[in-house]
Amino acid sequence: MLVFVIFINDIDAGIVSKLLTFADDTKMAAVVSSEEGIEKLQSDLKKLYQWACDWQMLFNVDKCKVIHFGHSNDDGRCVYTLGSNVVKVVKEEKDLGVIVHKSLKSTSHVLKL
Repeated sequence: MLVFVIFINDIDAGIVSKLLTFADDTKMAAVVSSEEGIEKLQSDLKKLYQWACDWQMLFNVDKCKVIHFGHSNDDGRCVYTLGSNVVKVVKEEKDLGVIVHKSLKSTSHVLKL
């Protein structure tokens, strides 16, 4: 495991957005409220993709998702890409066993009896 940690130590080099890594899971987060914010996030995705290509540790784009948090966010206002692949926009995603919904309400993962 130590070798893997050393290997990915520079994954966040030059990236402005918040980057979270846990084992083989990587998340990128940013507050995007303008065209400039969209461009910064896309630029960070390009840097992350280039790092993955350089180290031959490609991301499984089918598992990559975008969630727009907040009630005023329009899911279709921007398209993010990883390499030449469009990253799918979803309303909810399972993360470490918990379903995270774009509204941040917890009702979608609570079993109703």
